[in-house]
Amino acid sequence: MVGKLVAGSMALTVHGPAGVIDLMVPPEALAVDVATEYAAQCRLAGPPQLHTRRGAPLAPQDSLADAGITTGSVLVAAGSLRPGAAGSVVPPGRREGPRPGPVTFFAVAAGVAVLAGWCAARVEGQQHDLAVGLLALAALVGVLPIGRLTAYRAVTAPAFGGAAAFALEWSATPERLPTVIGAAALGAALTAAVARALDEESDEALRVWIVTGVVVFLLAGGVALVGWSPQTVWAVLLVLAMLAARFVPGFAVDVPDQYLLDLERLAVTAWSARERPAGRRGRTVVPVDAVSAVATRGTRLVTAACAAIWAVCAVSAPLLLATATLAIDRTGARVLVLLVGAALLLAARSYRHAAARTLLRGAGLTCWVALLVELLQPGSMWRSAVPTVVVVALAVVLVLVAVATGRGWRSAWWSRRAEVAEGLAGSGALAATVVAVGLFRALWELKFRV
Repeated sequence: MVGKLVAGSMALTVHGPAGVIDLMVPPEALAVDVATEYAAQCRLAGPPQLHTRRGAPLAPQDSLADAGITTGSVLVAAGSLRPGAAGSVVPPGRREGPRPGPVTFFAVAAGVAVLAGWCAARVEGQQHDLAVGLLALAALVGVLPIGRLTAYRAVTAPAFGGAAAFALEWSATPERLPTVIGAAALGAALTAAVARALDEESDEALRVWIVTGVVVFLLAGGVALVGWSPQTVWAVLLVLAMLAARFVPGFAVDVPDQYLLDLERLAVTAWSARERPAGRRGRTVVPVDAVSAVATRGTRLVTAACAAIWAVCAVSAPLLLATATLAIDRTGARVLVLLVGAALLLAARSYRHAAARTLLRGAGLTCWVALLVELLQPGSMWRSAVPTVVVVALAVVLVLVAVATGRGWRSAWWSRRAEVAEGLAGSGALAATVVAVGLFRALWELKFRV
């Protein structure tokens, strides 16, 4: 259906049990085509039955123009097409459910690379050297633009490069752990830079690798040079991940200037303002392919950034709770992890892309799981209160799920309150950072010394 888009395409909104999507379709498109596209984007087993906003069902073989559907119309997806209806046959691949694609396999490969780097760091001698060599060789093979699935291999190669650097720089001293992780992040960034220089097919994801690796390395190295505590690195990384969830979408969509500016009218003067432009450009028309390219590029950038946010939270949250050993610092670290998780979960609701929204929710839940594990440790004063907190949390989650099922988050009332809650969580996280890094405690001790 994308290949048939012309200048007269219609903009439709389809509401259904799996979410709300916006589509650009030609007027001659069939109702079954729209239903199939909705099922594909929402990962349904088969195309649903479409209805008008008044509840009248649309026949599968009726075109949108014949059914009186115009641009801006709202369709409702409810129920499923009859098995005998024309066009309602589900492809064999869909009937069996979604099959794992290259993204799944390469994501598993990246996880195996991280696990291999961790295991290689725990051994010595020839086994250590052999494991580091194999990881470096895998990174080298991954960046070569040869063969099929080059883009997937290029995105996965930095994981092998970072794992090799981690195993090579490993030290059992807790104070050196931020430096070791910073070196691993730099190794991943260098591998991504080489892959981007050889092939720019996965430019967005590789840029995220580079920026994330450089930021982690500079932060870890700077904290080590200044002599601050390791918990500073993890607290600042959590805050940066929280802020990135809000500001990354602003950098994702990069529209070329020639589609935003009318270059003929930029040189308008007092004498030429009354004249009608006679240039051959006339009215600027944005090609459909250009819009698709911008949307695809932004989607890849946002998805890669959300994956990086999840990875940073998965590393920083447990290490912050483990390194904040003093009472005041521990309280600040717990509050910081709690509020960062809440801010990420609230920020995920504003993402229309399903994969990015899922990744952000995974990052927020990872922070909360790390906090729950910390509170359940033996000897913790919160261990006896955890069951009560879990019951209250489940009740809150049940209310949120009920509201989401009824699509209440789409309303302006819930949206305003979610924005306020996200702002409060972000502000509280920034305030808790001062306590989590030990600055509040240092000022307190300095006051008593004076």
